[in-house]
Amino acid sequence: MNEATRIRTGITEELGASSEEFQNLHEFVRKARANLNQNAWDYIVGAAETETTMRRNRMALDEIAFRPRVLRNVARVDAAVEQFGRRMRLPVFMAPIGALEIFDPEGSAASVTRAAGAFGVGHMVSSVSEPGLEEVAEAAPDALRMYQLYVRGDDAFVEDCVGRAIKNGYTAFCLTVDTAHYSRRERDIAKRYVRESRLRATGGDFQMGLEWRTVKLIKDKYRIPLVIKGIATAEDAKLAVEHGVDWIYVSNHGGRQLDHGRGSMQVLPEVVEAVKGRARIMVDGSMYRGTDIVKAIIMGADLVGIGRLQCWALAAKQETGVLRMLELLEDEVIRCLGLLGVRNFSELDQSYVHPASPTNLPDVFSAFPLLDIEPYRY
Repeated sequence: MNEATRIRTGITEELGASSEEFQNLHEFVRKARANLNQNAWDYIVGAAETETTMRRNRMALDEIAFRPRVLRNVARVDAAVEQFGRRMRLPVFMAPIGALEIFDPEGSAASVTRAAGAFGVGHMVSSVSEPGLEEVAEAAPDALRMYQLYVRGDDAFVEDCVGRAIKNGYTAFCLTVDTAHYSRRERDIAKRYVRESRLRATGGDFQMGLEWRTVKLIKDKYRIPLVIKGIATAEDAKLAVEHGVDWIYVSNHGGRQLDHGRGSMQVLPEVVEAVKGRARIMVDGSMYRGTDIVKAIIMGADLVGIGRLQCWALAAKQETGVLRMLELLEDEVIRCLGLLGVRNFSELDQSYVHPASPTNLPDVFSAFPLLDIEPYRY
């Protein structure tokens, strides 16, 4: 009996104690709320200004309905994909999140990397999470690790970071490009709260001055696959391809940067059309359920980033929580694929989706109708 079958049939004793505690994804959110102080809670559930972009992330997913096929043999369903020369158990990775130590002071980024590696997916490690890239590599040497950089120095600084990532076995290197100015995150401002990591931050002018020349610098000098995170238009997707970018990462920072942006799943189709297969595509933005992952892959993404859900699982039960969260996501994905009438992701195409009207008002928790937490309570 394989792992997915054990989960689906409810046999929990083989999955460890964590599976008895968490049987639905919303249970991680509830436990995280109990474990976190208000500042840490608002940091992860909040977004910029009116939080409109964050809501649109969820709305864009809810505007896609499925067109299932029936009477097909789906007794064996495989949710795995091949990326970066590896078999990944799901087409997902843990998205880069700054200050993960807020959610797990004892392990933080290393905990997520170990859990992702143990399950069989990747982790894109943020340059503003602790511990640093060397320590994470040492803690999880065999995991699929990618490194995401906020530029805090000159060309020599960038080259040093790329070189260290390569030396420490990172599979890809990512530049985040949608943070030229730090946004107004009003949940924090209203409480006059500033994270310690923000107080320590220096070199913001370098991120403000980031241009395509840095992309060219990396591509000209290094062979590591390059990811550009924060692409939100077809125009910039085309420029990225022209600069030899290997992975285009469609993201609006979870709605935490530019307010009144489009939802990621509204952006994805035009990026896919602009790229025309010349680069691979990542996407994130309120991806909380197995059905969200399936929708993103159907619409042209190659990998899906898991952000807030990662933090909730980490805050709920550290490394064990992240691993269990991935088990539940896999269960949801396998059920979704089977009910669509396919045995794997390669059998899907856009005939399996259709435009639809959302049934719920979108918010940070609208994917979890059983959750008894008010979304905007301070």
